[in-house]
Amino acid sequence: MKKNGMFITFEGVEGSGKTTQIKLLKKKLESEGYKILLTREPGGTIISEKIREILLDPENNEMASLTELLLYYASRSQHLYEKIKIAKNKGEIVLCDRFSDSTLAYQGYGRGLDKEIIKQLTKIVEQGNSPDLTILIDIDPEIGLVRAKKVSENEEGDRLEQEKMGFHKKVWNGYREIAKENQKRVVIIDGNMSIEELGNKIKKEVKQRLEKG
Repeated sequence: MKKNGMFITFEGVEGSGKTTQIKLLKKKLESEGYKILLTREPGGTIISEKIREILLDPENNEMASLTELLLYYASRSQHLYEKIKIAKNKGEIVLCDRFSDSTLAYQGYGRGLDKEIIKQLTKIVEQGNSPDLTILIDIDPEIGLVRAKKVSENEEGDRLEQEKMGFHKKVWNGYREIAKENQKRVVIIDGNMSIEELGNKIKKEVKQRLEKG
């Protein structure tokens, strides 16, 4: 493992299975003696979780795209400050369900906001604390959304799940573009495999990175 820990993020469209897989990976790595911080975005701290509630509340459907973008970065800044940087500096492995790639995919490709501005904001907020490895679980959003709504607390899904399919297709294509531009960091894994097969594939990729240090 890296001297200063390792920061691993999981990305994917709604219902890709990343939340299930990140929890499985945590258990597998802990069983091998690794110290793990499992967290998520938006969220991860008291302040960031309150911002999450605002962002995902279906009643906030009048939210401007720029407001949405800045709220995500506010949540991320607090998350990095309060949790992620501390854990990584202690030598822990940080597993985060979504991070900056989600912002570029959803707000940049999905909403159509200026991608260069988003990239600049990412640099300002991350302050060099970018992920060491990103697992992108790739699945058609038409399949993913059906899965997501089955497990949602709200039958109609949260504010993002309620977006039209065209939006989710843009996000999906955005993720693929991000992966092409960051091939050393982003590993694309087919999300159509069984939970067990997917979990084994992810663990193999992660262990290879950990062994390289």
